[in-house]
Amino acid sequence: MQAPNPVKGHILIASEIEEEIERLQKELHPLRVVKFFEENFKIEHAKLVTQEAYISESQTKYIIIAALEFTSVAQNSLLKLLEEPPTNIEFIIISPTKSNLLPTVRSRLPIQKREHAHRQEVLAINLARIEYKEIFGFLKEHARVSKNEAKALVEGLFYRATVVDQLILSQRQLDNFDMAYRLLDLNSRPQSVFAMLLMSFTGERA
Repeated sequence: MQAPNPVKGHILIASEIEEEIERLQKELHPLRVVKFFEENFKIEHAKLVTQEAYISESQTKYIIIAALEFTSVAQNSLLKLLEEPPTNIEFIIISPTKSNLLPTVRSRLPIQKREHAHRQEVLAINLARIEYKEIFGFLKEHARVSKNEAKALVEGLFYRATVVDQLILSQRQLDNFDMAYRLLDLNSRPQSVFAMLLMSFTGERA
């Protein structure tokens, strides 16, 4: 009986994208691996992926599509290719968050998640005793973050509040965290989102 391939086509949710690409290249050697790694995966990158996929191969070729963000147009253009890949072509999509990917894309490939236990950084801000100057300092420090960095900071604030500071969050605070992710997906300014979250902790403490 032939041994199963160590890796099949799938979606990989991982914060350390470059590290995962390097791991996959080593794991899949000597099979051919072609990577497309972009900060924002757009339609022009999708066209290059399609061209590469239709280059015939006698052995399995893995095409890695990795990005911090993916445009909807680019994802939609790849749906047919993901559903019916050419012979000997396997796709691996790497994204830092599942919410980056359209439900139609997520339905085409199984999803795996790579945990990095050491990655949960504890933010140096005590939400149990937060002062306005600390809020302004946090906003200034994180004034130029990307959408995905902002989402990670929201997760960090939630971890800090519930695990480190052991706060019991009010319904308003819980709703604010839920709203924060939705606002970031709608491209709201991260500073405005952070301010909404942090200010809620000053109000609840009174």
